[in-house]
Formats: sequence, structure tokens, C-alpha cells
Amino acid sequence: MKLSRNEAEQHVRELLEYVGEDPNREGLKGTPERIVRMWEELFRGYDPKKKPKITVFDNGTDGLRCDQMVTDTGDFASMCEHHVLPFMGKYYFAYIPHPKGKILGLSKIARVVDYCAARMQIQERLVHDIVNMIESALTEGLDDEYAPLGIACVMKAHHTCKEIRGARKKGIMSSSCLTGLFKTDAAVRSEFMNLINNSE
Repeated sequence: MKLSRNEAEQHVRELLEYVGEDPNREGLKGTPERIVRMWEELFRGYDPKKKPKITVFDNGTDGLRCDQMVTDTGDFASMCEHHVLPFMGKYYFAYIPHPKGKILGLSKIARVVDYCAARMQIQERLVHDIVNMIESALTEGLDDEYAPLGIACVMKAHHTCKEIRGARKKGIMSSSCLTGLFKTDAAVRSEFMNLINNSE
């Protein structure tokens, strides 16, 4: 059963007491409420009502048929499910539309990344969640033969669960999910990786 907001705030107060704090002191009086509101924002990915609508278009309807690699990159932040600490970095996304398939509204990629990242995550799962959600949108209602020719997502991130506790070492973790030509065609994969390397 889901807790009420008041119950959640009370648990935060108890955790503050557990670490030796006084939740009634001046600086902490509003902290339980702020933390609960922050979690509602950070973990909006659990709310199906916040799931982005992924707009797709029939390829070629405007007279231009896209059959080349389309790429997008941007920043992302998520929370590690093991210690509930943030990890953040950059994502690199690409897909090759089928000439008779669907194409994406470009801004939808960033919205999907943000939605999938707004859960307790591991980076290895996150890249798959993103690819799977976009692939579903591009193939909905289509025969398999018109699916995208390939989809790829690479993420590179700093993990604070490694940098501020435990090993206390800075570093970047990379993870990827490749389908179709990105997985089977070395030239396509190399083109994508070169785009990533040249953008850093």
C-alpha cells in the first residue's frame, strides 16, 4: 500500500533522527516536506501519467524519405538503485529509419531519456529501457519488415555512489544497447562511435 505524503514525511523525520539530527531544529523544519516533494519530482518515471507521448510520422510523407542515421545527444541524470545516489552524464542516441517505416519527433528522444531515468536505475538497464520504449513507438501498428533498421543508445556517466563513498574514485562508466545494423554491421557501428568520439 502506498504511503500518504504525511506518512512519508514522518519516515524522513525518523531517518534524520537516525543519523543524529534534530528534525525540529530551525534549519530542518521544512526538510521532510522538501525531500518528499523532491522525490516526487525525481521519481516521476514511476507515474504512468507522466509517460511522454512519442510522436512519430510516416517516413516520406513530406516528400523527403529518410534512410540515413539520425542522431541526438544530451545530458541526463538518474538515481542509482543500490544507494539512491545520483549518476549523471551524457547520452548518445541514433536510429536508422526504415524507408517505409516511421520517423521520430526529435524532441521525443530527450523526453524518453528523462522519463526512463526518473526511476531508481542501473545504467545497464537504462539504455535498454530507452531503446525499447522508442522501438515500441516506431513499430506500433507496423509489420516487422518496416521496423527501424537499427537503434543505438550509449550512456557515459559519473556515479556518485562510487565517487563520494566506497571506492571514492572518479571515473566514467559507459553502457550501450545496440540493435539491428548497429549490432551487426561494423561500418554502421563505427560511424556511430566516431560521431560520439568527435562530440566529446
